Amino acid sequence: MGHLDHAAFGWLTPVLSYVMACIGAALGLRCTVRALGATGRSRRNWLLTAASAIGTGIWTMHFVAMLGFSVTGTEIRYNVPLTILSLLVAMVVVGAGVFAVGYGRDRGRALVLGGLTTGLGVASMHYLGMAALRLHGQVHYDPTLVGLSVVIAVVAATAALWAALNIKSPVAVAVASLVMGGAVSSMHYTGMMAVSVRVSPSVQALPGATAMQFIFPLAVGLGSYLFLTSAFVALSPTSDEREASASAQQPIESVAR
Repeated sequence: MGHLDHAAFGWLTPVLSYVMACIGAALGLRCTVRALGATGRSRRNWLLTAASAIGTGIWTMHFVAMLGFSVTGTEIRYNVPLTILSLLVAMVVVGAGVFAVGYGRDRGRALVLGGLTTGLGVASMHYLGMAALRLHGQVHYDPTLVGLSVVIAVVAATAALWAALNIKSPVAVAVASLVMGGAVSSMHYTGMMAVSVRVSPSVQALPGATAMQFIFPLAVGLGSYLFLTSAFVALSPTSDEREASASAQQPIESVAR
């Protein structure tokens, strides 16, 4: 059995991956809150942004953490199409959950459906990403820990969507984001604890790209997207601010007439 190291760079990758998960969660929750206060095309656009933020944050968290993953006796490469597919799955399935909450008439039913869908999307992204691993050996999973990681993902997603429906203040959203980031990280490392590798030494070259060739540049790009989108959302006026601005302009227009 190969020895697995989940933090080859020390605390750098676990801490950075947690930060990315928190940023994605915070941005996704703020966008969902904005969506619930909007209508028509505006609501749809906010929900799309929320889905992309949460999906991107979760994916970036996973693969930043994977930068610190190593197995003694073999190098590790990644299948590029499968890795990209895991990102698309994260966005699409998380989007389905977010839209279920954003447009659901029955809040309770929408929350359960959205949490289940989003949680399964998070878990699917994780294990699709793991399926993209290429190494000299066979990867095995502990079914109990795999099941536990899926449960954590569903509970975390449901809690996050509940927060989006019930928490409005920026401070409360920030606290909820820290909790969700911790839950997503817990899901990831629970899933990684389920992994064992039986190494088969070989001199044959592995297919795929190394983490630094593919994962690192893509993670940097997606991380930049999260930061820029966060700045855009922070600078965009809320529905209450727009209403206050419109109310303030009415007396001015009356005087002008």
